[in-house]
Amino acid sequence: MSVNVKPLADRVLVESAPAEEKTAFGIIIPDTAKEKPQKGVVVAVGPGKKDEPLTVKVGDSVLYGKYSGTELSVDGKEYLIMRESDIYAIV
Repeated sequence: MSVNVKPLADRVLVESAPAEEKTAFGIIIPDTAKEKPQKGVVVAVGPGKKDEPLTVKVGDSVLYGKYSGTELSVDGKEYLIMRESDIYAIV
């Protein structure tokens, strides 16, 4: 999971989990109706701020807001870069 991106300050690079393809009952969800994932895995973290070290680390599975972060494409893969404060929980 090595990425050539090093976030600055309190920023975190997250790889989003894939969107759900089927419902619990087996109904296939079309691309136009898929929800944007709100769960992902941290792949890179910044050094934190002077008085605020980061609490998440690489490999953590996290939950974040629906509209959090900025989409970023690196080496053909899609990521989100966001502030640690945009992350709601570590799961």
